[in-house]
Amino acid sequence: MIHLSPQSVRDAYHRITAELGKVMVGQEQIISLLLVSLFSRGHCLLIGVPGLAKTLLVRSLADTLQLSFKRIQFTPDLMPSDIIGSELLQERDHKIEFEYVQGPIFAHLLLADEVNRTPPKTQSALLEAMQEHRVTIAGVSRDLPDPFLVVATQNPIEQEGTYPLPEAQLDRFMFSLNLDYPTHEDEVEIVKRTTLRVSETLAPVVSLDEILAVQRLVLAAPVSDHVIDYAVRLSASTRPSHPAAPQLTRDFIEWGAGPRASQYLILGAKALALLNGKLTPETEDVRQVAMSVLQHRVIANYRATGAGKKSRDIVSELIKLVKEKSY
Repeated sequence: MIHLSPQSVRDAYHRITAELGKVMVGQEQIISLLLVSLFSRGHCLLIGVPGLAKTLLVRSLADTLQLSFKRIQFTPDLMPSDIIGSELLQERDHKIEFEYVQGPIFAHLLLADEVNRTPPKTQSALLEAMQEHRVTIAGVSRDLPDPFLVVATQNPIEQEGTYPLPEAQLDRFMFSLNLDYPTHEDEVEIVKRTTLRVSETLAPVVSLDEILAVQRLVLAAPVSDHVIDYAVRLSASTRPSHPAAPQLTRDFIEWGAGPRASQYLILGAKALALLNGKLTPETEDVRQVAMSVLQHRVIANYRATGAGKKSRDIVSELIKLVKEKSY
């Protein structure tokens, strides 16, 4: 069993980003948070318009980390068996028997492309596997690979004919990440790389055992009580019914984040601290992951809509508003 130090985790992080830099331009924060999600045993919802290299990003990450990769294009006719697999009748030795055929979910890194284009029944099959890290077919449970990361994408501009994920299912995702357009300089570099030469081939720079070792280190990393207190108070600040909820929350939020958000704030902060070579996180690490943890867990009300405020805007204000306690 491999044992890593915070410094060796930081070195591994630099190797990963350097290798990804051969094919990816910009998006450093998205790459960092994808790694935080993987090391925290979470899952990501990646939101961005077509053409922003979401598939390239996830596939390149799998290549760099030496992880098996599968991609599923979610469509209205996709069935649960298309994801988790099914039992097929096979003839062997003149006998008819059932044989289980694995679905594409049996991969370390699964890209669920446009997850909101498939009906709730199929969405549920994926989300159950994400939560349980196993699938059950004909009464037999089968464990999914370890590590296991789902990156689900959504297109924010085409909602007709889609099946938006219910809030309870959105809560299964550790992070919601918004992939923005590249800067002018980055787009110039993207065009040069993709039209003037053949794409680079990425080499694995981290082993599977090292990834599992980082996951164990994230769980084992100590956290100060005041950091946990801050994370819990930040989550609680999004709940209108909480006695200490600020006026902003009472005015503009219908439903706030639950305890799972507090757990993910701490896990994310611990993983981010390790990527920066620190054994224990600080409140600044919590703030760094707070937007990605909270924005899809906060449901804005009609007043927020009238005021032109989105969940992201409210969370941004709350992050500035909630202060850590002085000791």
